[in-house]
Amino acid sequence: MERASSVEFLGKRIARWTDRSDTIETAIPGLTLWRRNEPTELTCGMYEPSICLTAQGAKRVVLGNDVYVYDPQNYLIASVDLPSVWQVTEASRGCPYLGLVLKLNQREITQLMADSHLPAPRTQQPSRGMATGAVTPPLVNAFVRLMELLDSEEDIPILAPNIQREILYRLLVGDQGARLRQIAVAGSQSQQIARTIEWLKMNFTQPLRIDDLAARAGMSPSTFHHHFRSVTALSPLQYQKQLRLQEARRLMLAEHLDAATAAFQVGYESPSQFSREYSRLFGAPPLRDINNLRQVTVGDGI
Repeated sequence: MERASSVEFLGKRIARWTDRSDTIETAIPGLTLWRRNEPTELTCGMYEPSICLTAQGAKRVVLGNDVYVYDPQNYLIASVDLPSVWQVTEASRGCPYLGLVLKLNQREITQLMADSHLPAPRTQQPSRGMATGAVTPPLVNAFVRLMELLDSEEDIPILAPNIQREILYRLLVGDQGARLRQIAVAGSQSQQIARTIEWLKMNFTQPLRIDDLAARAGMSPSTFHHHFRSVTALSPLQYQKQLRLQEARRLMLAEHLDAATAAFQVGYESPSQFSREYSRLFGAPPLRDINNLRQVTVGDGI
């Protein structure tokens, strides 16, 4: 099946499964389907290690000063957790944005590299943890077969892991394969940064000490700071700040905490500093932003 017809078929599958909700966590572990019926505002969020495929429409992601656009011709790949700003740029009720996200597992990547005897990337210098790549017929055909399993959920535990392994293989031998291999190579600078990012995710409420993070990565503070920014487009402090603010937003929206309590829980000592930095990231003070989000949710019937 040619790429164009495969992408069209994939879009029909996504449209069918998202006809009642714009975001679906499927029965296949790590696979999420998306639909948007109109372009969206700029939205802050976390991109986990994943491949993002668009069957219809287009989406734009801003990471630091870098801009990535993905559409039916180009996928987006994130090799580490990255706080980003995204926006659906092409969508309408007659031609909605249709896409999917499949999470990537570093251990599975490492195991597949070993089983396939794939060479390590030539360079050990960390590269940006996000990129776009060309959608190929073998890659999209594998996603079509993965989506077909949703019609026979009893087959998912047996067949889905094999298809997901094939998708990983297509990525590893594709034009962005070296980026994934960097993260998976034991002892590489990219893997050391990835491990530090994982630690930061679990400990973002604690005071940030660059010397301690650098020691954890086995680097000097200046080398660590340089490589961290190379991968994430952010300094460690900016990265921690985004983690804190996004978690505070979740606490206020989902658990109905007030701004001061949420700020304290994510590690802020000054409510005024929290409000300033929150407004800078999300475009409005905490109370107004949360009220706006709740109105949108009610209006969309979610």
